[in-house]
Order: sequence, then C-alpha cells, then structure tokens
Amino acid sequence: MTRSPKSLPFSDIDLSRWRDYDHVLTDSLWLFDSRDKTGGHRLDYHGNFIPQIATQVFTRYTRRGEVVLDLFLGSGTSAIEAVRMERRCIGVELKGRLIEYVRAKLPPSAAGQIALLTGDSTAPEVVERVRDVLQGWDEPHVHFLMLHPPYHDIIRFSDDRRDLSNAPTVTEFLDRFEMAVRNGHSLLGDGRFAALVIGDKYAHGELIPLGFLCMERMQRVGFRLKAIVVKNITGNERGKGRRANLWRYRALVGGYYIFKHEYVIICQKAP
Repeated sequence: MTRSPKSLPFSDIDLSRWRDYDHVLTDSLWLFDSRDKTGGHRLDYHGNFIPQIATQVFTRYTRRGEVVLDLFLGSGTSAIEAVRMERRCIGVELKGRLIEYVRAKLPPSAAGQIALLTGDSTAPEVVERVRDVLQGWDEPHVHFLMLHPPYHDIIRFSDDRRDLSNAPTVTEFLDRFEMAVRNGHSLLGDGRFAALVIGDKYAHGELIPLGFLCMERMQRVGFRLKAIVVKNITGNERGKGRRANLWRYRALVGGYYIFKHEYVIICQKAP
C-alpha cells in the first residue's frame, strides 16, 4: 500500500517517507570532510561558506520554485545552489564586480531564476528593489533568508565604508547588521525561516562572540530562535588561518583555543 505524501508548509520533504532522508541533517553538529566543488562551486573567494550549508537549509526550509533572499551574496554560493536545487534566488551584494563575476558563473538558463542586485543590504531602498523583483515573479514575499555577513573585520573585503568589514567597532558592526536583518525580516513570509552563518573573533586578547551577538540582534528584530548548529571549518580555511603551527604557538602563548568551528543559526519569523 502506497502512503499518501505528508507535506510540510515550508519544505518538499515527505514525512510519510522520513526514513529515506538520511542525507538531511537533523543533529546540531555538522562535520564535513571537504568542500563540495561540483556544480560550479569552488573556493574562489575569501570567506565564502561551503555549499553543503545551502544544500541542507534549502532542503529543510524551502520548496522547489520558492525564493531565497541572500543579503550578503559574495561569490554566489546561494545562487549557484538555488539553480541546482530548482529554487529561485535574489542576491544582494555591495560590490558590483562580484555581481558580474557571479552572473558569469551561472548558466544562461538561470536568467529567469536568479536576480542579482548591486546594493547595500542595510539601506531601506534595498527592500523596494527586492519587492520589484518579487512583483515580477508574482510572489508576495521571499520564502527563506540567508545571512552570511563578514565576521566583522577578520577579512577586509573592500575599501567601501558601507562594507560591514570596515565597521570601526563591534557595536557599529552589529547595528548595521541589524539594519540588514530588519530589511530581510520585512521581506520574509510569516512562519518562514532564516539561516545566519557566522563565526567568532579574537581581538586584543579577548574572545568576541560575534555569533551570539548577531543572534541576539536577530531576536531583537523579532525572529524566534530554532537551532544553533556548530559546523567544522575543515576544507574551508582560506582566510581562517592555514598556518596551523604558527596559530598553535600563538594559542599556547595567549591562553586561547584555535577556532575550528562556526555557527549556522536557524531562526523563524513568527507565523
């Protein structure tokens, strides 16, 4: 006897076949041996997150044809994975050259599936520009929000003062990050999910818990916390300290531990 599909309002996962989804992670510790380099993905940019994160969260929290909004597009991991998984994606990126770089990586067939916008995700006008795209797609809202901001000033991505990696203080970084979150929250459908990919930093001999500080800003905006996933950074160390022996020496001298993880923080907009 064939079971009738048991669907979720935010995913294509068939709960009547839940045992068939071994590839979908439900634990809070994610360990990946290497970075997925298939389907157009490659480690070509400082600070891009591994594609497996997008695969997991898009599978859990979106349906085919739905719209992902990435407010810190970078080198386009979300857009590439959206095409592969038959989702649509609106990507916002401050640096115009990156937008053109991502566009060149996408297949011509993705033209109606991906919208790439050059702009400042903290600015109010971004909301209207995203809404214009949604109107053209006959969608009232986006279905998933991806947030992968700079880890403050660990890597300086540009000389643009609007770039969050150039924020002079942690507080200003958080204030401007919150502005982007508010924009995303206003565009996200009720009951839908957001993923924040973020790590912590050291400064002046002190651990700065950027992950939890950003999480608090998301809660301040109105998101409900659903999960804190800890993910290893193996295979994605570019810009995160490949010189293991030197960092080991520094850790011993400074009394701290070397970062081997980052967070994938899952939040939900209230229904």
